[in-house]
Amino acid sequence: MAETPSADREQTAARNDNPAFRLMNAAIDTARLEADFDDERAGACVVFEGRVRNENDGRPVVELEYEAYPQMALAEGQRVIEEAVERFSILRAACIHRLGRLGVGDVAVWVAVLAAHRNDGFAACSYIIDEVKSRVPIWKKEHYRSGDSSWVGGQSDVTR
Repeated sequence: MAETPSADREQTAARNDNPAFRLMNAAIDTARLEADFDDERAGACVVFEGRVRNENDGRPVVELEYEAYPQMALAEGQRVIEEAVERFSILRAACIHRLGRLGVGDVAVWVAVLAAHRNDGFAACSYIIDEVKSRVPIWKKEHYRSGDSSWVGGQSDVTR
């Protein structure tokens, strides 16, 4: 697994003030993101927050740990966003994925889509999270109440 960026840095896929795909080591401030994510042409703002839950496959989970290959993750994540914009009738899309250790209830991934109509927004949002989970090199390690841990994920988990 590749080294994660330093805790005080945010890595972005684009070199502008509002990149479409980002990796963060700090908590995702969803309220701030949603306040800044606006367009008067949008009749729909669809937001997905992927959160750390307290169990998986019947095992009590106490925290998750995410690692990534940052350069490849940023490039592939940006491609996913660009594909969504081309494929669906949307105005804008963004995705932020956490790295590092997260506790139960923490937001691990945030996806937002602005569209003129809700159906396009929902379809694009679903596409983005599914593609990010299946294509972007981000790895998840579950830490269990029992003290053991294991790396999980991959394409088989996309529909869970």
